[in-house]
Amino acid sequence: MSLYLLNIIHWLESHQLPCLFKTITHFDCPGCGMQRSFILLMKGDLSGSLMMFPALIPIILLFAFLSIHVMAGIRNGANILKYAYILCAGIIMVSYIYRLIVTKTL
Repeated sequence: MSLYLLNIIHWLESHQLPCLFKTITHFDCPGCGMQRSFILLMKGDLSGSLMMFPALIPIILLFAFLSIHVMAGIRNGANILKYAYILCAGIIMVSYIYRLIVTKTL
């Protein structure tokens, strides 16, 4: 790993944004863990990233496909994007509900 990439990862780790929802309610929001998951993914820890926030990789793929669709105009791209958005939202909600149930029982 290059020194430049390590500097970016270190900078991201030291400049994470606090979750306002969690600060006010003391409950995780559906997006809690996304920053830490991204940092783990940049470090090469794929399994840790998936455990932290399972929807990160589908969201990255969704934005990559969105960029390609906007630049190249893929036929039926809007329908694919619509179902990809629904899939990402479903993954986020299922993992959020699971996290709420697990932390509530602990």
